[in-house]
Amino acid sequence: MTNYILVVKKISFILALVLSSPFVLQAQIPSNIKLKTGDFIFQDLDCGPLCDAIEQVTKSYGGKHFSHIGLVSVQNDGTFIVEAIGKEVQLTPLDIFLKRSKNQMLIGRVKTKYSKIAEDAVTFALKELGVPYDDEFLYDNKKYYCSELIYDAFKQANGGKDFFVLEPMTFKKPGSDQFFPVWVGYYKKLGMDIPEAMPGINPGGISTSPNIIMLNP
Repeated sequence: MTNYILVVKKISFILALVLSSPFVLQAQIPSNIKLKTGDFIFQDLDCGPLCDAIEQVTKSYGGKHFSHIGLVSVQNDGTFIVEAIGKEVQLTPLDIFLKRSKNQMLIGRVKTKYSKIAEDAVTFALKELGVPYDDEFLYDNKKYYCSELIYDAFKQANGGKDFFVLEPMTFKKPGSDQFFPVWVGYYKKLGMDIPEAMPGINPGGISTSPNIIMLNP
């Protein structure tokens, strides 16, 4: 399994365009599904060449493409998504989250025996609001990209044991030793080496976990 990389600057620009348009066609939650705290929503944000590169090296549930993931928090005043996106970990109203994409979103839920872990994971994630976004995609650097937040939240809720699995990241074209040019330029601007083979996690990896089921496959 290879790692997901969310490109925050590109997606932030797309979000600004999408949310400012009065003619947005947004995805919907199926009427037969009632969201619960701890559910996952997997998104395909279609952010251009960067997301295309991600999707070529990312395996996801049912062969679908996911470039983002959020964690559901049902509260007294509505349903929100805890997510790492933009500049930081934030709490986003569900309707705003859904407006980002017209593509079908998949909803995952932990198996019943893990329900308490999921609730505790959300509690952890809510405490991380305001933590900076991890645009370097390096694990354990006091910042979070979207699936990294969820990995840590569930690990903490699971008594410090892995609930999901970290895997070596890759930024290379499948079947090639060459990096995608888009990643070469991205990390050059950051002034750092491409973190090839460093541990990470992606929405696709979470979507294939044996610990969850999909509610709208």
